[in-house]
Amino acid sequence: MDQITLKRIELLHPKLRDEALAIYKEICTELKGKAMCRFAWTFRSFAEQQQLFRQGRNGVPGSIVTKAQAGDSYHNYGLAIDIVLIKDTDGNGSYETASWETKADFDNDKVADWMEVVRIFKKYGWEWGGDWKFLDLPHFQKTFGKTCMQLKAIRRTQGGIDYPNF
Repeated sequence: MDQITLKRIELLHPKLRDEALAIYKEICTELKGKAMCRFAWTFRSFAEQQQLFRQGRNGVPGSIVTKAQAGDSYHNYGLAIDIVLIKDTDGNGSYETASWETKADFDNDKVADWMEVVRIFKKYGWEWGGDWKFLDLPHFQKTFGKTCMQLKAIRRTQGGIDYPNF
């Protein structure tokens, strides 16, 4: 299992940590080829979110990577996960190359590895950004029926804590 992913699971909202670990274990069992899944982003602070939002705008170098300002992303509450597949391109077990190839079948089981991951998340009731009008294929979220506006208000009344208690 990917140690980076395991550390990032610990950053999720406490209500999601055990479930995210179960999902990750199932993904690891399912993907048996030259690629594995890494949770690239889980919790993101308001400051990190705002820095990402500025990227590619108003002269800040880089490409635009998010439409959400601080507080407007489920990552800001530990309720979202972005994934990436990482490939072992040289066969030494180091998984050194990131891949967002959604149709690649690295384990040759006739199902795209990305879609195997999607199926597992959906089985646990997570929403996938690939089903949205504007696609966000690496993104999964579990919102407990709360909007970001509601979470922002809860966070404010609870003194700005990272994981609103709801």
